[in-house]
Amino acid sequence: MDDDFVMDMDRIACYRAISTRDARFDGRLFVGVKTTGIYCRPICPARTPKFENVSFYPSAAAAQQAGFRPCLRCRPETSPDLAFWRGTTNTVSRALALIESGGLDEADVEGLANRLGVGARQLRRLFSQHVGASPIAVAQTRRVLLAKQLIHETSLPMAEVALAAGFNSVRRFNETFLDLFGRAPATLRRIRDKTRREAGALSVRLAYRPPYDWDAMVSFLAARAIPGVEAVSGSIYRRTIAIGGACGMISVAPADRNRVDVSVRFPDMAALPQIIARVRRVFDLAADPDMIGEHLSLDPVLAPLVAARPGLRVPGAWDGFELAVRAIFGQQITVPAATKLLGKLVQAHGAPIPAAVRDVEGLGHLFPSPARLASADILALGMPNARAMAVTSLAQAIAADPAIFSRGASLEDAIAKLRSLPGIGEWTAQYIAMRELREPDAFPAAEIGLMRAMAAADGRRPSPSQLLSRAERWRPWRAYAALHLWAASIQPIASGKIHEREAA
Repeated sequence: MDDDFVMDMDRIACYRAISTRDARFDGRLFVGVKTTGIYCRPICPARTPKFENVSFYPSAAAAQQAGFRPCLRCRPETSPDLAFWRGTTNTVSRALALIESGGLDEADVEGLANRLGVGARQLRRLFSQHVGASPIAVAQTRRVLLAKQLIHETSLPMAEVALAAGFNSVRRFNETFLDLFGRAPATLRRIRDKTRREAGALSVRLAYRPPYDWDAMVSFLAARAIPGVEAVSGSIYRRTIAIGGACGMISVAPADRNRVDVSVRFPDMAALPQIIARVRRVFDLAADPDMIGEHLSLDPVLAPLVAARPGLRVPGAWDGFELAVRAIFGQQITVPAATKLLGKLVQAHGAPIPAAVRDVEGLGHLFPSPARLASADILALGMPNARAMAVTSLAQAIAADPAIFSRGASLEDAIAKLRSLPGIGEWTAQYIAMRELREPDAFPAAEIGLMRAMAAADGRRPSPSQLLSRAERWRPWRAYAALHLWAASIQPIASGKIHEREAA
């Protein structure tokens, strides 16, 4: 067992948390029981082990790397996947996002480190310090826990479970489970719930840490739903998706016990890890609202806003190109007008999806690809020449380099790369960084709604530079501060009237 990392954790406080089954520590803390070789969540209903028989870890990967196997009773794979290390090291945060998106499926740690602008040795050291496990161990643990969840919650055949969880072969999948659990994966399946995969759809539940302002999230997405591609009905969000050469649909709905239910209708189950990663990104499921709210509440302006909207998340984007086109379309016009224009774009240039994967009337197209829009006549939609040319140039740039919207070494580097694209200025770059790159410290200081909110609070309207200076105290959670200010000023979440535009 690796006790060096554990020494940094307060054993007495951790033991008190597991003794009282304190749900506040779920996702932040995992306990390894030396007498059984099992690691559990702090809320595990099993009898609390003796103090001298436990070790504590900040992540499932750390516990698994230390030699423990996941508990079959409390099921660590269903705990909230908290990004608690954000604000501690941005490099680790970005690396974890890349790993979740498959960054180690085809590349090694050296390749991952190069994308982050650090050395492989430094990256391993940062992971050991902040996660308690190596990057490879994190990737392996994610695969094992996803496979375990699919075994428990679906009736997928084991070969499809292996494929969907990201294992390269069924043999490797079986060997991993034999090594970890001492038995074949099929023996972990206690029941076969046939209802979990009706009519070709697979259902997976993802956990989050409460509180969660679900109404605010779906209202934000509903106001910006692109006709033909996205739809919100009640509390359920649906959209068409494309990964690789395949296409399908997803729906996301709130479920019990602080989870969301994700229904996936997609022909290639190997894409499931990517789909789950994107759903987590869109719905900001890895946020720790208590930690973020506590920090932002130190500012007297933000404190009442945070208290009024606990659990407010930063809505993510399904696709970077789609978001960038939306941002350009929305320059100088309202969100409803931009959304209507995007619907015309989809009808004219979006590829239709096969009838076999459709499950919602009105959702029949994919958002146009960069390659398609690179040669399309955007002017025919009736938009200004400058913006039409910007979309065409952007599409050509993304078609040539699809990795432009991947997270890199720093927020500053990401902003500089985005600003080099046609039609992308500072405001749009920050907006893309906030929603697509999931940069928690991105902050579009020139947005008029933010300045209005500060004017209402302080009695005078700040300039963008003054607002940027004031926002220094909100680091590293400025994106969440922006959402609270928007909600308080012109209520963009409810009305959708915020202008997604470049500042004059």
